[in-house]
Amino acid sequence: MRPQFLLCVTSLLAGTATASFDGNVNYDSPSRRHESLGIDVGLVERRSWKRGNVAYEPSQLHFTHGIASGDPWPESVILWTRVAPQNESDKSEATVNGTAPLWSHETDKYIKADANPICVEWKVFQSKRANSTSQKVVVSGKAYTTSDIDYTVKVEAKGLKPLTTYFYQFNVCASSNKSPVGRTKTAPAKDDAVSKLSFAVFSCSNFPNGYFNAYGNAARKDKHDYAIHLGDYLYETGRGGERATKPSGTIWTLGDYRTRHGLYRSDADLQLLSKNSPWITTWDDHEFADNGYRDGFSGLNNTEDSFLKSGTKVTVDTRKVHAVRAYFEWMPIRQTDVDDGLRVWRSFQMGKLMDLIILDTRNYDRSITDLYWNKHYISEIADDPSRSLMGARQENWFYRSLSQSKERGATWRIIGNQIVFSRILQNDNRGLNGDAWDGYIANRNRTLQHMYDNKIDNNIFLAGDSHQNWASDLAWLGNKPYDKATGNGAIGVELAGTAVSSSGQDGPIEPIAGDSARSLVKRNEELGWQEGYYRGYFELTITPDKATAQYYGCPTVATRNGWDLPLANFSIVAGGNHLERPIAGGKVESGALRDGQVKHSNLTLNTNTGKWEVIGFERMYL
Repeated sequence: MRPQFLLCVTSLLAGTATASFDGNVNYDSPSRRHESLGIDVGLVERRSWKRGNVAYEPSQLHFTHGIASGDPWPESVILWTRVAPQNESDKSEATVNGTAPLWSHETDKYIKADANPICVEWKVFQSKRANSTSQKVVVSGKAYTTSDIDYTVKVEAKGLKPLTTYFYQFNVCASSNKSPVGRTKTAPAKDDAVSKLSFAVFSCSNFPNGYFNAYGNAARKDKHDYAIHLGDYLYETGRGGERATKPSGTIWTLGDYRTRHGLYRSDADLQLLSKNSPWITTWDDHEFADNGYRDGFSGLNNTEDSFLKSGTKVTVDTRKVHAVRAYFEWMPIRQTDVDDGLRVWRSFQMGKLMDLIILDTRNYDRSITDLYWNKHYISEIADDPSRSLMGARQENWFYRSLSQSKERGATWRIIGNQIVFSRILQNDNRGLNGDAWDGYIANRNRTLQHMYDNKIDNNIFLAGDSHQNWASDLAWLGNKPYDKATGNGAIGVELAGTAVSSSGQDGPIEPIAGDSARSLVKRNEELGWQEGYYRGYFELTITPDKATAQYYGCPTVATRNGWDLPLANFSIVAGGNHLERPIAGGKVESGALRDGQVKHSNLTLNTNTGKWEVIGFERMYL
């Protein structure tokens, strides 16, 4: 078996590339410890086809799901596409002799994988006009793809310059069948002086629940350098209706997960954002299944009873293998550690300005979580020192990354994780959320202690998962002094975003839905703002002196539209370690704001113009 996923990329320099399976890193395994996840290229190469034969006419092939880029490094970036004779994904459940079998709906049997390879050329250039005679091709290459990897193509474009915008394009070899032109950007080198970086931050995109307007709105505004997705990029459950899922039910097999990824990438707004922005992603739980931990999920535990009675006959580990294999085939992400198993946690050193640290608090090695039937048990063990969200190896790496970031002189530490870090006392005496950091109190205390004891400041936690907006100071309540009026005593802030389309708070727009938000702000002294109605995203801009976050919301995801309302703006001064007062400048559009005003616009849809218009507003004081 060849070396670890994404490390064997050969002959990528312009003019020297030869089409090969080595050029497409999706043939590799996501983990050296799990070689069976890779494809035996030797067997694929020996199948009944001849080099030089044309398996398909170029006109028979299509770039079915757009193009994408991601995981930017100073001198390289990942490029992705899918080239296939049809939109449908491979329906395999396993690999057979190095090839993935296909399901025939006509015979209701598995058939041998398509032996015909598809040759794809790619290039990276400096001019936006792909067909310009004056364009300078910086790097190019060729690669094959087959049904074994669901016709996906993923390459690493090397030899690039730091913090530079590039354009890229794929085409079927020796033809005019070309993909759209995409745009990407490399990261700065770790010692570069960087004046500003901007990120569009997303989470929780549920296809059947609504349209991905947040992706399109951010793409059309085009104010960010990179897109960060904090997980729940897709959901494993099925639903009918206008945005029905494929497959129709809950997904279990490799073919299921591939098909679900393909469904999501059929969305026009997701394709637009992927085409023009490099993505940095991590998974949450639903890329696998709801409320995952190291031994199972809320709907499938690693027990004989669960396996035999679930009706699926799929084990927890097999399901994870399917989910991971499909994720690495369909996402523009690289594997960073050749010795680790199924690792998605990694870091990006972006000049002296910041370190972006991406965690996996869901699937890597998490202790048992809230599985709905065991809430009381989780509340009893929430502060057990043996409990970890990340496992010992990732947790130690996380603390080392924070320390190394401080030691190398990076101004900011941006921590991308899935779940809300801050302590949140819920309404209606529901206690703490055992599936967030509140269910792993000792783990959170260890994190805060490491930051405080080592004077690691300027920390900004990013979170998704909750489907609501939160802005909080990071404070170690009960252990370190903290003044909620000024923010003094905090060690950073947390910015948690709402969902792209997953369900939010019921009811009309604030202030009626604001009763819950106001209660949460009153109960939680470190919480500065809470809002749960609008679906959307936020833009995070980092400079050496200040970080700012601008939150946006869409009034509805029931239709595809470009309505994009500014909800709130927050700033954090370098060295301040808390939300600047007055929080959000003292005014927000929606939700509940500590010591500030909430402008509740009464919006109505003008059916003549198709736009939402303000017909009046009132101000409410907390």
